[in-house]
Amino acid sequence: MDDETWWLLLGFGGQALFMGRFVIQWLASERCRRSVIPVSFWYLSILGALVLLGYAVHRRDPVFIAGQGLGVAIYLRNLQLIRGARAHAQGSG
Repeated sequence: MDDETWWLLLGFGGQALFMGRFVIQWLASERCRRSVIPVSFWYLSILGALVLLGYAVHRRDPVFIAGQGLGVAIYLRNLQLIRGARAHAQGSG
C-alpha cells in the first residue's frame, strides 16, 4: 500500500469515527425518548477529531487544521465539565 492510500484510509477512518458519534447520540436519545448526549459522544468526538487533525496536518490544510484543533479543545472542555459536575454531585449526595 502506498503512502497516499494509507493517508486516505486514515482520513476515512477518522471521518467514520466522527460520524459514529452522531449514531451513538441518536441511539441514546431514542432510548431515553429525549435528546441526550452520552459521554461516549465526547470521546468519539476527540478520537475522530485527532485522527482527522493528523490527516489535515499531512494534507497541510490550514482550514481543516484550525477546525479540528478547536474542536478537540471544545470536546476536552466538555469532558472536564462533565467530570466536575459528577464530582460535585457525588460530594453533595
